[in-house]
Amino acid sequence: MFLILIFAAVILGIIEPKFLTVSNFSNIFKQIATNAILAAGMTFVILTGGIDISVGATLAFVGAVTINMIGSGVNLGITLITGLAFGAVIGAFNGIFVSQMQLQPMIVTLATQSIFRGLTYIITKGSPIPLDLSSKSGLGYKWIYGGLIANSIPFSFVLVFLVYIVSYYLLNKATYGRHIYAVGGSEEAAKLSGINTKLTMILAYVACGVMAAIAGIIISARVASAQPNAGETYEMDAIAAVVIGGTSLRGGEGHVGFTIIGAIIIGMLNNFLNLMGVDTYYQVVVKGVVILLAVLADAKTGKKA
Repeated sequence: MFLILIFAAVILGIIEPKFLTVSNFSNIFKQIATNAILAAGMTFVILTGGIDISVGATLAFVGAVTINMIGSGVNLGITLITGLAFGAVIGAFNGIFVSQMQLQPMIVTLATQSIFRGLTYIITKGSPIPLDLSSKSGLGYKWIYGGLIANSIPFSFVLVFLVYIVSYYLLNKATYGRHIYAVGGSEEAAKLSGINTKLTMILAYVACGVMAAIAGIIISARVASAQPNAGETYEMDAIAAVVIGGTSLRGGEGHVGFTIIGAIIIGMLNNFLNLMGVDTYYQVVVKGVVILLAVLADAKTGKKA
């Protein structure tokens, strides 16, 4: 994966010389924080053999709720906990319907996407809500994206690092991780081995929801407002990062450590297309093609196995 990352950077740099500059790479790493965190959560779900296309709507909803709370004078700590709790509840909602009701993940999360995107438009009345920067809570909220640790390290970088450390531990060191891989490999076999498959799946969606909430807080802090259309198509970037990182859409195969590389590759692609002046709509087409190619590669690998 590292070789693919380097190869991609070199090729893009040859096509557009501005791409291989220190300042540009600094911008890329600032821009990928949201997608990197979304992709980490998506990895949990895809490893179970599921998918969650509601993460963009969850991101927007949590951003709208937390920005509103700050504007109403609510303490920053309570605001952030509430935002994360909403993410967990939305994830649990998805997980319960997928595991308990045996419904298709795509259908469940499509419905959830519609519900919470609609609620976001209701909360914002279809217009951006600015972050109240006149209070300590507002300034603290803004610091989540723009703040520096030791006057040099962006706090958003630290959040990405912590998310991946926790994700790595849960998926590779904890018993829960073994359960996720078992469920993704064969749910029936996992049941027979005594694993609570339903709880395992619910917790995977909860993890995905919480990380979507974190991403929602980061992006709202970045633009200092709640945008009703925030996160639209972000699920595509997250899925692309996971698949490019080598996690199989069939479930049971993959590594969250490679997901971050996938997120960097998607970030480089987005940045490159912007430098080339490619229209946003064409960028969506290009990313769709990239996902399709990654899925085809995954399918061929599965057949060989």
